[in-house]
Amino acid sequence: MDFEKPSYMSHALDAAGGALNRDEIPVGAVIVHHPTGRIVARSGNMTNSRNDPTGHAEILALRQAGLALGTHRLVECDLYVTLEPCAMCAGAISHARIRRLYYGAGDPKGGAVENGVRFFQQPTCHHAPDIYPGIDEERAADLLRTFFRKKR
Repeated sequence: MDFEKPSYMSHALDAAGGALNRDEIPVGAVIVHHPTGRIVARSGNMTNSRNDPTGHAEILALRQAGLALGTHRLVECDLYVTLEPCAMCAGAISHARIRRLYYGAGDPKGGAVENGVRFFQQPTCHHAPDIYPGIDEERAADLLRTFFRKKR
């Protein structure tokens, strides 16, 4: 299956590594245009560097993909992200109509897909992508552990 292609999550992990180097929480995201297999967006967290509370990797990647494809409806796109999306990001993913969501590490504290509010399971959710958790989970979790170890 196409979700097993390690290269897409590897790109997200690289973006997370870039965030780590900027002293941001190391979360990375890529958006793949499914019909072509082309990566149309890639970002790491930039909340601190941009002084932007919405500067999550997923939000930034969604903005890039919309501009790259000329549409706010990303129905032919898959999102690969290293950490389970929060409620804000899950809402944006739903509004963008992302086809499939692949993520690495679960987030029991701030996640909103399989933890917390379980956004996509709510009756008020307009669109729920197909969800594939645990992709390269250990590598994604290692980046987060490295970051938070440095902070303590």
